[in-house]
Amino acid sequence: MACLVDTCGWIEWLTDGCLAEKFHPYLEDVETLLIPSSLQFELYKWAKREKGETQALEAVALTERGEVIPLNTSLALQAADLALEHRLSFADAIIYATARQADVPLVTSDNHFEGLPEVTYFAKQAVMSDPPL
Repeated sequence: MACLVDTCGWIEWLTDGCLAEKFHPYLEDVETLLIPSSLQFELYKWAKREKGETQALEAVALTERGEVIPLNTSLALQAADLALEHRLSFADAIIYATARQADVPLVTSDNHFEGLPEVTYFAKQAVMSDPPL
């Protein structure tokens, strides 16, 4: 199924995070995914900081198996409109605009996208802390 999995989904899946199972069905066939080049930037930056350059390059190599979508004028303008309409950051707007332009769902656990059209949103579970004494 063609879709766009947001950076947070990739990170959950690659690190076997608490939402990894939710993202697994969307990421098991990477060849069907749209990959904005801004997602590659975010994933590489996170992976290099947290896991080192070798694992960061491996993560980006995995994204190359999907359809990488570079930023162009049409996408930039649509992203700007969506950023204004939904109060999205630059990177989030590019990712959302890429999904909208290709007419595929965006799959994410980033609460900036919660409630937006054509978004499959997985809420992050709150971490239980010790009750106050």
